[in-house]
Formats: sequence, structure tokens, C-alpha cells
Amino acid sequence: MSFEQIKNDEQQYMMHTYGRFNTALVSGKGAVAKDVDGKEYIDFTSGIGVNCLGYCDDGWVKAVTEQAATLQHISNLYYSPLQTEVSKKLIELTGFDKVFLCNSGAEANECAIKIARKYSYDKYGEGRQKIVTLVNSFHGRTVTTLAATGQDVFHNFFFPFTEGFEYAEANHIKDLVRKTDDDSVCAVFVELVQGEGGVMPLTKEFVNAVAEICKEKDLLFMVDEVQTGVSRTGAVYCYQNYGVSPDVITSAKGLGGGVPIGACLCNEKTANVLTAGTHGTTFGGNPIACAAAKEILSRVTTPEFLADVNRKGDYFRKELAKIGNVKKITGMGLMIGIETEKDNAKEIAQKCVENGLLVLTAKNMLRLLPPLTITYDEIDKGLAVLKNVMEA
Repeated sequence: MSFEQIKNDEQQYMMHTYGRFNTALVSGKGAVAKDVDGKEYIDFTSGIGVNCLGYCDDGWVKAVTEQAATLQHISNLYYSPLQTEVSKKLIELTGFDKVFLCNSGAEANECAIKIARKYSYDKYGEGRQKIVTLVNSFHGRTVTTLAATGQDVFHNFFFPFTEGFEYAEANHIKDLVRKTDDDSVCAVFVELVQGEGGVMPLTKEFVNAVAEICKEKDLLFMVDEVQTGVSRTGAVYCYQNYGVSPDVITSAKGLGGGVPIGACLCNEKTANVLTAGTHGTTFGGNPIACAAAKEILSRVTTPEFLADVNRKGDYFRKELAKIGNVKKITGMGLMIGIETEKDNAKEIAQKCVENGLLVLTAKNMLRLLPPLTITYDEIDKGLAVLKNVMEA
């Protein structure tokens, strides 16, 4: 099928909810994707941080296909050894106490929101349900996680949004103090590196202030690790880079390496908040997704692998600093933001696609989320395209 036929069929049969780049990808290996016409692309996006082992990694393919041929789904009415193996591994890696497995980042964040409100209800009764998130945050596309998202552009059309969210300025401790000085607040929920909000890391001073305020007021300290987790920022989870101990973290994207899975991790304080009948999922912890997650967690969490992620991140930053039109480089590990001298990130991203490189944008920034396994040769090839586009 030709690209034009695919594009025409998409226009005819699918809701127009995406602004797509002008290519149809059909195969890939490592950090190289191939389109319907056979053109190759260096991929600096990994499916928005999902394909952490790149395309069609041999070990990942083996784990998924063998499980698909053994048992694809059983529902959560029955025990699953794969679920318990993945949960045990997550606990061993993080020191949390309990895991809820679901399908996506938005679902994991919904679970965290329910935990925060039920924890407070169980301990303090009604009237203590507000959650403070941050301006420029992004927590998902359900009606509730959109309400949790601190960007006005998302607060439209779908009224009424779920109530009970307040937005503090990121890295502004006085504003955080003001927003949490309210008896109706039950939790603070943050991304440690705001992805959709511009690849902006929070300062350690601010994160420490969040932790202290939550401890002082008995608010849950919750971290959205949907994009920053699973070794993306050079630690298994980004909170480990900050030396803090959240009550709840959420995970998804890279956890499945290309199949849908999410997780909500709770410490001892919050582990038993959700009881039988208060939460659930049909597909969460699906055997195929768990087989993928088991393979991912066995490979990307070793000290050697994490050190390699940090080395590659440093290499990216060093080489990006040499490119003309680069004004500022942000992020952590292999989560990289590029502010350009001109406000033309979307135009640059489109030209990169035309020249064989896949990149993302975040507000007025370019955003890079390459596979964690990307080779230096692939990095150099991609950066050469980016340099040519940026300096044209």
C-alpha cells in the first residue's frame, strides 16, 4: 500500500485527533525505523519514551512471542506468577511496599489520585481532597488527569472537569507553601522533569521542600514517573536522583518496551489504602505485558546499564552544544530538551523527518527521548541530520 493510500484511509476512517508527521512507519530495528517506501529514519523519540530497548530487540521479541503462544489473558480474578514477578522486581528496585498494575500512565495516575483521596478520607474524613500539582505539568488525557494537568490549554471543551486540583508554580517554594496552606489539601503530585511542559527539571531545593511540607502536613508526596521512569533519567526512577522518598510513584511508557502497561507503587504508609472492590482493571497486568516488563526490568536497571545511559546523555549534550541555533539544553539522562534561538521547534521537527530523523517537540522546545540502547553511531548519524536542519 502506498503512503498516499494510507494517508487517505486515515483521513476517511479515523478520528482526526493527531497532528501526524508526513510518513508511515512499518518496521524497525534498534534506533532505526523504516517507512512504507523503504526510507530509513534515525529515531530520537522511541515512541515518546516507550521503546526503551529500541525496535524489535531480540530478547524483548522472544519474551513477548513466547508468552503470546502460552497464555495471552486471564483477567485479575486469578493469580498470575508473571504479575508477582514484575511486582517483586519493582519493589526490589525501589524499596516501595506494594504495586498496582494497570495499562497506561493515565491509569496509573488515576490510581494515585484515588489513593491520595482515600488515604485522607480514611484518616481525616470528608473535606480533605484537594491535590496540588504544578503549572506546566502533564498527567494524562482522561477528564480527571486533564484536570490534574497544570496547563490552561488542556482545560477546555470537556466541562465539567473533575474538581479538587490546585496548581503551584514549579520551583517556587513560596507559592507551594501558599497552595498547601489549606486544610482541604491531601497531596502534592509532581513530575520531577516536566516532559510535555518543556523538559524542565525541578530543582533539588524545591523537591526537598515538597517532601518536607508533605511530611509536616501529612500530605501524600506523589511523583509521576510515567516519562522519567525505567532508567530514562539515568536512575531506575528519577526520584532516586533527588534523594527523596515519595509515598506514591507512577510508571508506564518504557516499562513495557512497546506494549501497554502501567504501575502505581506505594510505600508502607499507602500500601493498604485500596482494598478489594475500590479499584480494578480488566487488562492491567496482562501476561504479555508482564512478560515484556520482566524482560525490560532485567536489562535496563543494572548499574552498568544506568552508567551507560548517563554517558550517552552527556555525549548528546556535549555534541548538541556544538550545533548552531541551540540556545539551551535541558533535561536529565536520555530525556533531553533543546531550546532554539528561534521559536521554530515544530518546523525543525518536520524538516528533520524529511531528512531522516525523528524528533519530538514540547511547547517551544525540541524533545529527544532516544532508545536507551541507541548506539553512538546512531547518535552521530541523527545529530548530523539535526545539525544540517538547525544550521540551514
